[in-house]
Amino acid sequence: MKEEHELTSDVCGGMGYRMMPDSDTWFGRGNARAVASTQVFRWFEEAMRLFKRAPVIWCALGLITLASDFVLSALPGVGVAAAKVISPVVECGLLIGAAAMDRNQPLRVRHAFAAFGAPPGALAAIVVSSLLVLAAESATAYALADVNLLSSTADAESLSSSVQLALLTVGTATTLPVAFVPFAALFEGGGFLRAFSRSVEGFLLNIGPLLLFGTCALVLVLL
Repeated sequence: MKEEHELTSDVCGGMGYRMMPDSDTWFGRGNARAVASTQVFRWFEEAMRLFKRAPVIWCALGLITLASDFVLSALPGVGVAAAKVISPVVECGLLIGAAAMDRNQPLRVRHAFAAFGAPPGALAAIVVSSLLVLAAESATAYALADVNLLSSTADAESLSSSVQLALLTVGTATTLPVAFVPFAALFEGGGFLRAFSRSVEGFLLNIGPLLLFGTCALVLVLL
């Protein structure tokens, strides 16, 4: 188990999170640390290892995440706004499910809704970090194509390939500094400001690996 706990710390991007067996807390507190750029490929390897252990449930969680965004966005009036607030919390169920599996606990569909039980400060941090990325993408779409992504009538697929590539690039770049916010918010319980400070701390220590990770993720999306 010791090797697996060390792996979890690495997969969390050098934030120092460690699994705590025989405890109700998924992750313990630790000091942020730098990891080698080659660690990026281990993150992808670990993701595939977890997926292979419960592919059907992982697909179900993914479908729930996508459906929450699609269904809420289709609602008239406040649908788009509701989707941007609720869907990121549903998405955090994937993190909670991965943490459970790393403790040798079964992955369950109910993990999709587990993050809603987090403290208000944690939920606020998760939502705000997602909205920051949305704001960057929306500003890019408006500047390049005069399209309001927050409108229920906006059709991102109708944008030119160059604008879509710009949106993906800006979204990826904006995500990296706040990538650890959900981890800190859900697994440390340090509150709104600490979640962001911990994420920025981890980002500054691992700019190289995270840029490589973001580039690999962007390439996979484009394939």
